[in-house]
Amino acid sequence: MTRPLTRSLIWSLWALYALLSAAVALFSYRYLPRIGPLAPDILANLFARPWLDVHVAGAATALLVGPVQFLPWVRRRFPVLHRVLGRIYVIGCLSGGVGGLIMAFGSTKGPIATAGFASLAVCWITANLQGWRLAVARRFDDHRAWMLRSFAMTFAAVTLRIYIVALPMLGMDPLDAYRASAFLAWVPNLILVELYLRGAFGRRTRPASA
Repeated sequence: MTRPLTRSLIWSLWALYALLSAAVALFSYRYLPRIGPLAPDILANLFARPWLDVHVAGAATALLVGPVQFLPWVRRRFPVLHRVLGRIYVIGCLSGGVGGLIMAFGSTKGPIATAGFASLAVCWITANLQGWRLAVARRFDDHRAWMLRSFAMTFAAVTLRIYIVALPMLGMDPLDAYRASAFLAWVPNLILVELYLRGAFGRRTRPASA
């Protein structure tokens, strides 16, 4: 039998996710005024204007708000705040997903990167639409499962940056590392969430039926 995650470990993981999410979100906002170090390849994307601004504004806001939504005491004590932040999060994900999907087809890194980021965008948009629909239907267990899947893909903004730095340090060609990261940034995140929902870490959560 798998040993359940301890409360202290859960809070430590949440704090780490929240810190990394906030750091990446705040740093990403620099693209809106075009201030600070900017990646030339991103600016060279064929669809950077105006879709980079749409993607950054939505995705960074979702990344900033997302961790708060998983605090149980916020849901219990401040349900109105939870609903307001939830709407902000979903709208951020949808706009970030649409911007990301369009930009995926203007990538300067080739068709593999396009496939990875376009697939992420489609799955991200789908998860958020499902989560919103289930919340409206008051199917809250299924809603939470889909929002966990959603945040696994929102958090790809963090894991992407980890992989594109770590893989070249391990000897991989930087271009190959970037292309691989287009999938590695989110597929393992989703797998971990699915394992969690199925009780692989000692806490069984009813998988979404929709």
